[in-house]
Amino acid sequence: MNKLDPLLTSSYDFTLASELIATHPVEPRDSAKMLVYNRNSDTITHTYFYELENYIPKESALIFNDTKVIKARLYGQKESGGKVELLINRPLNATEINVYIRGKVKVDMKIFFDENLTCKLVKLHEDGSRDVEFFQNEHLLRFEDLLPIIENIGHIPLPPYLQREDAKEDESDYQTVFAAYEGAVAAPTASLHFTKEQHKRVCKNFKHAYVTLHVGAGTFKPVEEREILNHPMHSEYYDVSKEAEDLIASDTPILCVGTTSTRTIEYYVQYGKKNHGEANLFLHPNNKPQRVNHLLTNFHLPKSTLLMLVASFVGVEKALALYEEAIQNKYRFYSYGDAMLII
Repeated sequence: MNKLDPLLTSSYDFTLASELIATHPVEPRDSAKMLVYNRNSDTITHTYFYELENYIPKESALIFNDTKVIKARLYGQKESGGKVELLINRPLNATEINVYIRGKVKVDMKIFFDENLTCKLVKLHEDGSRDVEFFQNEHLLRFEDLLPIIENIGHIPLPPYLQREDAKEDESDYQTVFAAYEGAVAAPTASLHFTKEQHKRVCKNFKHAYVTLHVGAGTFKPVEEREILNHPMHSEYYDVSKEAEDLIASDTPILCVGTTSTRTIEYYVQYGKKNHGEANLFLHPNNKPQRVNHLLTNFHLPKSTLLMLVASFVGVEKALALYEEAIQNKYRFYSYGDAMLII
């Protein structure tokens, strides 16, 4: 096999049979399969997520992302009666919100939803996103006032590759058992494998802390540029707890539960140690983690920044080899799929 160029998007492509895309989670959560890759011995172990504690390197600390997924998908209609699907991406300030809208729209257009909720188009962006303001009974809403309304009328924003409508069980399935702070439009999927019992057990036996990264819709966006460094990396709100700051400052090895907590920790370390703000760090083989030692993650889309993040730990060739191993062993891929632990 020719050596792959880590800066070319084409190096991160692979073929996946559609039947390996998990459309629903396994039950119970921790019965998902888990591929463990040990970098020191260059060995692969096939096991199950409920065995996680047996593979976490001793003396390591775990860092979780405690964001909570909001019901970010809304169905409404234009004044003309045409149907519209809107996906909230992220708040830009107290009242302006960045969204994606399926359907043709223009500035100043209004969209109508249930419970007398409307939104007004403020700005259109070249990346396909739009900025809007929400109103209820013509009263301008702040983002925190919008949340309880969309909890009633919105839908869980399942990833597009699941190719199905959300169901009632997704309200709990697509949420971690320790979700605390509302704001994400995609779940930190590695954490979805934890049952309450296993999470409690792991936290009892290992040092741990939480960060918050409100995952945006950009996490699913494939890299379309020929060279990965030309990809405009999406930005997401983050907050690093005091407990996480203390762990980062220590010499304790860190195992990040998911790519989202990894990006948060590394952004914090590489950009001035601010404990909250906007993170847009792009990790790849030419920009490797400086503080995070181990990674627990799922299996990601071809040509995605998430696969490139995995490659920042092991290199492109090894990342693709691990994915091929997972495919050969019928692992389930993507958000509701199986797990991989890199130690």
